[in-house]
Amino acid sequence: MNREWLEKDFYKELGISSSANPDEVKKAYRKLARDLHPDKNPGDSAAEERFKAVSEAHAVLSDPDKRKEYDEARKLFAGGGFGRGGFTPGPQYGQGGGFSSDFNIGDIFGSGAAGSASDGGLGDILGGLFNRGGTRTSSRPRRGSDVETETTLGFREAAQGVTVPLRMTSPAACTTCHGSGAKPGTSPRVCPHCNGTGVVSRNQGAFGFSEPCEDCRGTGSIIDDPCVDCRGSGIQNRTRTITVRIPPGVRDGQRIRLAGQGEAGLRGAPPGDLFVTVHVSQDKVFGRNADDLTLVLPVSYAELVLGTTVSVPTLEGRVGVKVPPGTADGRTLRVRGRGVPKRDGGAGDLLVTVKVAVPQKLDDNATEALRRYAEAEKTSGFDPRAGWAGA
Repeated sequence: MNREWLEKDFYKELGISSSANPDEVKKAYRKLARDLHPDKNPGDSAAEERFKAVSEAHAVLSDPDKRKEYDEARKLFAGGGFGRGGFTPGPQYGQGGGFSSDFNIGDIFGSGAAGSASDGGLGDILGGLFNRGGTRTSSRPRRGSDVETETTLGFREAAQGVTVPLRMTSPAACTTCHGSGAKPGTSPRVCPHCNGTGVVSRNQGAFGFSEPCEDCRGTGSIIDDPCVDCRGSGIQNRTRTITVRIPPGVRDGQRIRLAGQGEAGLRGAPPGDLFVTVHVSQDKVFGRNADDLTLVLPVSYAELVLGTTVSVPTLEGRVGVKVPPGTADGRTLRVRGRGVPKRDGGAGDLLVTVKVAVPQKLDDNATEALRRYAEAEKTSGFDPRAGWAGA
């Protein structure tokens, strides 16, 4: 956990309470991210800084382990320390109970090398209170957290597949030290005091205690010459553009996983994954039912009665659809293989529903012809309500 976390109110950044559930965290972040995204606010440095703050808050509060560490740290260090009878930082942590500029408060919780509370630190202090000889888990680099973002595609882009650039701000490996935390040309060394475990044990009477190693502050390694850009953390918040290939046939609300494109792991640990939630806008012509495309085709009464061939659009051009004579209004005609592409190389179908268009106004010739037809229809014995339950 970064020391700076204690100086920030991530709940306030997202406008939520500290008891907010994961869905509320996600909902608040998505709304703010849409409003503050740099693409929506070009040249607005204040919006960009706010976007970075919101992204950092979401990265912490959406990760159960990080949120737990953050909540515990804020509670324990409220007012600047553990409080009366609690832990009092020694000289290595700065004078007057404060913290020196290179002290990472997260190391106390075993997260200085990306560990959780159970990876040495406070978890081991409490867990080792009654040490029964079990092995202690060392503070090791931890995989980066997964990151979520969103993108909106046009209907046809989603159906056919598209490559889109995503601009996002998130913790990433420091480009100077490549995530090691050490100045280029140097490397972290194993702490000789704790042999890389991050904790040391001592006995007091019948009890055994484990506590963070003072030499490496619970990390298990010592950086003699920290990277000046990331101050030894191995991570920087930076804005980057990722090119994402959206496969054909993606559906509204579908999540796409990009392995290794999430938050960087601490001290060279593997990065997390990026999950992209795709939103698909509606189309003026097409609808969708699974892998089938749907459209409504306006036709005249004469075309339904006499039959015709009508040109209709598809994703790849136009195709002729034959309307058989005597087709009923509302009938759906199927065109094979003209729907949404499938991953196996096939495609769904195009479902064309015919709907009769009634003219609002006719000229005298058309009106007279229609009256003659109506008389002929009666003479032929056709009754549109024959067999109707309401007759």
